[in-house]
Parts: sequence; structure tokens; C-alpha cells
Amino acid sequence: MLFRLAGVKSDDRARVLSLAIAGQESEWIHRVQIGGPARSFWQFEAGGGVAGVLGHASSKDKIKAVCNELGVECKVSVVHRDMKDNDVLAASMARLLLFTDAAPLPGVGEVESGWEYYLRSWRPGMPHHGTWSARYKTARDVVSSMSIPVS
Repeated sequence: MLFRLAGVKSDDRARVLSLAIAGQESEWIHRVQIGGPARSFWQFEAGGGVAGVLGHASSKDKIKAVCNELGVECKVSVVHRDMKDNDVLAASMARLLLFTDAAPLPGVGEVESGWEYYLRSWRPGMPHHGTWSARYKTARDVVSSMSIPVS
């Protein structure tokens, strides 16, 4: 199923950056932060990214529409809980968190610009720059192997 967010352009820049961030945050395997409160492959915390996306002027109506479509109550505690196992919800949240940044998405291959975008949007407590290039390359390879029409 290809899920589209109304009014949010999805292209390879967003796909690569989003997948790279998931790899950076969870190594694409941890749906619950080891020893912490974050949820999903993108490791959202309730009072951080979840509250941010649900409350930001550019994303709040869009995430309400997503929640309605998925039958999820659009409330911080519920979204935070449900995004652990609902990958469509989690991916939508990740894309919308990127959408809240007024700067244009970095181009595919702009690894360091992607790192800066990630730091600005996710505000990780313990960023590990040393793993970013490999995560980004893997994400880029995955996206380049997919054939998804850009709309």
C-alpha cells in the first residue's frame, strides 16, 4: 500500500532522508528505544516529535487526516503508543516532522546536508555522526532499487 499525505510532496529526497533517519535512530530494528521512552523506527518521544507534529501549524491538520484514515485517536499519548506497531502512522509522522522544517529537503546524495537536517528536526540527544554516512548510503541504495512513481 502506498500511503500519500495530502499536500506533502513525496520524492526520493524525502524517502532517502526518512529511511536514513530510521537507520540512525533504530538501526531499522528497534521499535522501542532501548532503555527509553521513544517509539517506532524513527524513535519518537511523546513530548518531543509526537507533540511537535500534532501541534505544528504546517502538520497538525495533515496528521489529523492520517489518524482519521487509520482509525487512530489524534492524541499525543495514543499516537505515541500506536506508532510502535503501525508503520504507516510512524512513517507519516516522520515525513511530517521533516515537513515542519521550512528549509528545502537536501538533494539525494547531499549526505552532510541530510545530517544537518536530521539534527535540526530530530534533535537527537546523543548523535553519532560516525554512522550517518553508512546509514545514508543504505537508505539511498534501497530507494534507488524501488520503483515508486513520484507525484
